[in-house]
Amino acid sequence: MRLILAHLAQILIAGLGGLVFYWLGVPAAWLSGSAIAATLWGLSGFAVPMPRALADTAMLVSGAAMGAAVTPEAIAAMGRYPGSLALLVIGVFAISFASTLWLTRISGWRKADAVLASVPGALSTVLAVAADRKADVPSVAIVQNLRLFVLIALLPSVVVATGGGGGNPNALIGQGMPVESPGGMALVLAGGLALGMVFNQLKVAAPVLLGATIVSSVSHGAEWVTGVIPPVIATGGLVLIGLFIAERFRNIQRSTLQRALVAALGSFGVGMGVAVVFAVLAAWLAGVSFANSLVAFAPGGLEAMTVLALILGLDPLYVGIHHLVRFLGIGLVLPFLIGWLQRRRLADAE
Repeated sequence: MRLILAHLAQILIAGLGGLVFYWLGVPAAWLSGSAIAATLWGLSGFAVPMPRALADTAMLVSGAAMGAAVTPEAIAAMGRYPGSLALLVIGVFAISFASTLWLTRISGWRKADAVLASVPGALSTVLAVAADRKADVPSVAIVQNLRLFVLIALLPSVVVATGGGGGNPNALIGQGMPVESPGGMALVLAGGLALGMVFNQLKVAAPVLLGATIVSSVSHGAEWVTGVIPPVIATGGLVLIGLFIAERFRNIQRSTLQRALVAALGSFGVGMGVAVVFAVLAAWLAGVSFANSLVAFAPGGLEAMTVLALILGLDPLYVGIHHLVRFLGIGLVLPFLIGWLQRRRLADAE
C-alpha cells in the first residue's frame, strides 16, 4: 500500500509541475514541467522507480494522440506544397547530419546520442525513444530544449525583421475537432498495443509508441476513427512520459550540464544555418514569404511553431503541415534508426 501511495504522490507532483508550466505558457508544458518537477522530487530521496507497465501506458497514449493529427484534411493540404515538403524531408536529414557531425566530431558524443539530440523537433518522441533505449537522456534533453528555447526567444524578432505576416490565423490544423468515441479510442489503443508487441519482438526502439502512432495515423487518415484523444488522457500521457524521462535525470552531474550546453550551442548554430538555406529554397519554390518558410523549416516543435505562426500573422496551415510531416516522419523513422545504430555499435564491440 505504501508503494502505491508513493507512486500516486510522484505522479501528482509531476502533474503539478506540468500545470505550473502550462500556466506560465511554456512550450511543451506538460512534458517539460512534469519532467523537471519529477527530477526535483528525485533529489528529495523519496522517488520510486516507475513501473514498466505505467511507462508503456504513457507511450501508448502519446502515440495515439500523435497519430490523430493525420486527418484527410491534413493529407489533402500536403498535396498543395509537394516541392516544399520534398525539400523539408531533405532538409531534416541535412540538419540532422550536420548537427550530428558537430556533436560526434567536435563534442565527442556517441553517434546514437548525437542523432537523438540533432533531430529537429518531435521533442516528446525523441526523449521517449532516448529513455527507452537508455541513451544519455540528460545531454539529449539539454540540446533539444536549448534549441527550442532559443527559437521561441529569437525567431519572432527575426520574422518581424523580414516583414513577415498577413496569413490566415483561423487555419490551424485540427481546430474544433471532436473527441474520439470510446469505441474508436479502444480500437486505436488495442491495435497500437498489439503492433507494439510485434515491434518489441523485432527489437525496435520505443515499440509501443511507434505501434500506437502507426495504428492511429492509419485509422485517422482512412477515417475509420475520427476525433482526438480526450485532452485529459493525452495530457496524462505526457505527464507520465515526463516522469519516465525524469528517472534518467536523477544522477546528472554538473560536468554533464556544462559539456552539453557547449555542445548544444554549436549544434544549434550548425542546424539553424542549414535550415535557413532550405527555407530560402522553399520560399522560392512554393511562392510563399521567407517568413513563412523560415518558421516552417525552423527545427522547433509542432505545437510551438504552429502557435508562433498564428501569433505572428503567418499562414499556420503552411507552417503546420510542414511541422506535422516532420513530426510524424521522425516518430516513424527514429525508433528504427536508433535501434539499428545501437545494434551496430554492439556488433562492432564484439
